[in-house]
Amino acid sequence: MEFVQPIREKKQIDSIKKILKATNLRDYCLFILGINSGLRISDLLKLNIRDVMDERGRVRDRISIRETKTGKTKDFPVGDTARKAIVEYLGTRAYTLDDPLFLSRKGGQALKRQQAYKIINDAARAVGIKENIGTHTLRKTFGYHAYQTGVSLAVLQKLFNHSAPSVTLSYIGITQDELDDVYLNLNL
Repeated sequence: MEFVQPIREKKQIDSIKKILKATNLRDYCLFILGINSGLRISDLLKLNIRDVMDERGRVRDRISIRETKTGKTKDFPVGDTARKAIVEYLGTRAYTLDDPLFLSRKGGQALKRQQAYKIINDAARAVGIKENIGTHTLRKTFGYHAYQTGVSLAVLQKLFNHSAPSVTLSYIGITQDELDDVYLNLNL
């Protein structure tokens, strides 16, 4: 497995959103939910409609799942951007609460990891991203931008269940140049 990068430029994120929204609302919703939840792709792809919608057809305030990799419960609020993407996407299809959220075009089953990789990679290439991009890019993009907006490393370490702050820094793609900029720009 290759080491993938987060999408660092907000303009590129916005461009990917536009491309995906114009071509496929399922793919758009996958991208939006991925970059706004920090879930691993395995957990995104196993979501059912019931995980995000209640019996009255409203998007839940919180998503609560058991993580595939860790077996731990992950419980988080659904933000406005993700809520709107879910509503827009589900407005285009018929479903029952037990259906997969991200439905494959093949036979009513959940979207596969390989197809999710192709969706994300193709969209990234379309906006000119040359770095290694993959399904984990969504999770890393969440962490990178959370860190850039001032979320503490300790909070991100806990969110990602990492063993040390250095693991989290490396994981979210914070480079030595970015760390050096702190010293060069502070000038107290």
